[in-house]
Amino acid sequence: MVFNINSFAGPDYKTTVNEQYIRGLKEKTRKPVIGYLCCFAPPEIITAAGAIPYRITGLPGADTSAADSYLEPYGCTYVRNILARAVEEKLDFLDGLVISHSCDMVQRLYGIWTYYHPLAFSYLFNVPHQVTPWAINFFKRELGFFEENLVNFTGQKTNSTKLTDTIMLYNKNRSLIRKIYHLRKEPQPPLEGSEMLDILMAGGVLPAEDYSVFLEATLNNLQKRKLKTGKAPRIMVWGSIIDNPVFYQMIEKTGGRVVCDDTCIGYRVWEKDVPLTEDPYEGLSEHYFVNFQCPRTDRGPGVERFNYLLQRAREYQVDGVIGYCISFCDPHKFDYPDLRDYLKKEGLPMLLIDDNYSFEPTEAIKTRLQAFIEML
Repeated sequence: MVFNINSFAGPDYKTTVNEQYIRGLKEKTRKPVIGYLCCFAPPEIITAAGAIPYRITGLPGADTSAADSYLEPYGCTYVRNILARAVEEKLDFLDGLVISHSCDMVQRLYGIWTYYHPLAFSYLFNVPHQVTPWAINFFKRELGFFEENLVNFTGQKTNSTKLTDTIMLYNKNRSLIRKIYHLRKEPQPPLEGSEMLDILMAGGVLPAEDYSVFLEATLNNLQKRKLKTGKAPRIMVWGSIIDNPVFYQMIEKTGGRVVCDDTCIGYRVWEKDVPLTEDPYEGLSEHYFVNFQCPRTDRGPGVERFNYLLQRAREYQVDGVIGYCISFCDPHKFDYPDLRDYLKKEGLPMLLIDDNYSFEPTEAIKTRLQAFIEML
């Protein structure tokens, strides 16, 4: 069963519909819409500055020929997908764009997009690649520059109190999401992995206060929902960005049950609250830079960096791990061999699906998934 957001609270956010919702919200509130790809540039700051944060997503399998004049064909297919949508003016409701240096291709996307199709506001958020004292200080200063530029654009002044209040609102949503995640620890979880992704994706469209209402209603309904019946191998999904439930649905249709994840839009962002510190930048730095477990950040050569994944796998009683990597996603692909060997030593088998952000050929992917799940 595909999770139906309309049966709870909040609008339908599917790629072809969420743009209509955000256009309506923009017209109603008269606030500028700031699109972002990665949360290294915290959406809390965008909200506190009086704008609407909107997580830009792709459309798997869509024609990307519009990007051919700007990017070489062997570039990241996800970046090509996003750029094609921008070139075709399908994201013309955006007033601003903030892109973090999560990888070189995403940084290049910023340069091409803002040069050929400039927006009223744009900002490249610099993120260090190593967690060191000087890098943390650099990240904190970057938060200040980002907020300053946003305030100059929106004209809405911020202060520590306003930013702290916004962080508390987002932390409330993190707490609710963790409660929904914890329901998946049950032997028979009341929701599927594809449904969980639907819930998370709604947070990229709904304003934080509306998302709270949606999450509370969703949690209440899930707690009343009858548990799934029948046994199925319990799967953790690891990998690069997955912003469409089709991959989880493939796993479910081949007999697996996704009970937890470690992906760009998954549990990485919601696992912990942003610490409430006297200087809000300190808490935001700790959450989005120090604690955010993204492979693009160098944490040393040892496999100890994977300990948190093993702990999560045991917490959710995982039988196997399925990795998903978008073609040319170097940060995740460099981590994969070490992670695979690390999990193998701990008795957890792992399968990697390498895809060009199209989930095709579908039958070939399903065959590999089915063989892996049958082995479990």
